[in-house]
Amino acid sequence: MELLVINWSSVGLKVAQLLLSLSILVILHEFGHYITAKWFKCRVEKFYLFFDPWFSIVKKKIGDTVYGIGWLPLGGYVKIAGMVDESMDKEALKLPPQPWEFRSKPAWQRLIIMLGGVTVNILLAFVIYAGILMMWGEKKVYNNSLKYGIAVEDSLMKSFGFKDGDKIISVGGKVVENFYSVIPELIVSDSVTVERDGKNETIQLPKSLIGKLVEKKRSDVPLIGIRYPFWIGGAEKGSPAEKLGLQRWDKVVMVDSVPVAFVSDVIKAVEKKKNSTVSVILQRGDQQITSSWQIDSVGGFPVGMKAIGKPESLDTAGVLIYKVKKYGFFEAFPAGVILAGEKLGWYIDQFKKILTPSTGAYKGVGGFKAMGSVFSGDEWDWEHFWNITAFFSIILAFMNLLPIPALDGGHVLFTLGEMVTGRKPSEKFLEYAQIFGMVVLLALMLYANGNDWFGWGRGK
Repeated sequence: MELLVINWSSVGLKVAQLLLSLSILVILHEFGHYITAKWFKCRVEKFYLFFDPWFSIVKKKIGDTVYGIGWLPLGGYVKIAGMVDESMDKEALKLPPQPWEFRSKPAWQRLIIMLGGVTVNILLAFVIYAGILMMWGEKKVYNNSLKYGIAVEDSLMKSFGFKDGDKIISVGGKVVENFYSVIPELIVSDSVTVERDGKNETIQLPKSLIGKLVEKKRSDVPLIGIRYPFWIGGAEKGSPAEKLGLQRWDKVVMVDSVPVAFVSDVIKAVEKKKNSTVSVILQRGDQQITSSWQIDSVGGFPVGMKAIGKPESLDTAGVLIYKVKKYGFFEAFPAGVILAGEKLGWYIDQFKKILTPSTGAYKGVGGFKAMGSVFSGDEWDWEHFWNITAFFSIILAFMNLLPIPALDGGHVLFTLGEMVTGRKPSEKFLEYAQIFGMVVLLALMLYANGNDWFGWGRGK
């Protein structure tokens, strides 16, 4: 019997980050609808974070509007008087239109109100990315600077033809300057050109790459990493590693008389020696030192031992070139717009693959579990949190523009049709369209979350 061990502190940290991220995005998205409705003198009856069927966690009426927090964290909403929305308030729509109602406003005003949420989400992504570039900077590991090439971390990548030591030249025919962009580009591309033994070779990626990755149900192990020697980063005070005399920049060159050149070699050699002692040769400057390591039941290294692996240290060691460019206030905003555009383009490429059954990408469609998994579970990393939130904001804007009734895009489509033809859809038609759209969205939500937990898309 396999025992499932859950790290609840890690789960709790991820849930907290997901809820905060979604709360920020939902409130600001709905504020986009709220403020534009107010500009055009529409009455806003409710402004809610999360949904409130049957009861609310908290609510307060200020003026004409009830502000509140619901108990069902599936989004949020503003209820604008005279609008066919998820509230399905048919009784109010039976009454004659009033000047303060949405349905009484000209089409161009209704269009702006409908686009208000998406507009705010796009602007939010720009602002967050600009803030990241000012606070933490743009980080680059120059792909052409990798001295030892790549380390192939995933067996599936090896099955496609990748080898340790390959140097990636281009992905999908495009030169990728930043190594951090290689994996995202690789996922949506059909080929990768590598330099191997001084010659360029092209690796054709299967059309079903994403589907294969999903079926394999990979862990947090990356597809590929940076290849470098195993340098020790020091030892914690009072730990077994300190008692062994391990020092920063000691390099592991041999395990039980077997030469090891890179991190992956050391890990493989040590994993074979679980619950035993291994003899390790360390290179320290011009001398070699013998050390005896006790390996635990999971193939772990001596307790308290640190490892060199951060790009700053690898840059110092001459393994790669790592640069951080921080932007000033005025240059950060156009750079944030460009970065948001790149992220949107990448997401659209992924979305196209999801809509193409032969890629198998639909198997990876996930819900709240998948969304929460992208946050850090080790510590609250603000840089990572804001990067994810900015990307979620782009996704929210894009998804809301899809021409599905019940989404902003559906309302926009009907309004544009009215502006072109001069004929307004009947309220009965809009009611039925809203019901249809809500059924579609509910089905998609059930599928995505079912895929998370039960692997429906993978035929599990």
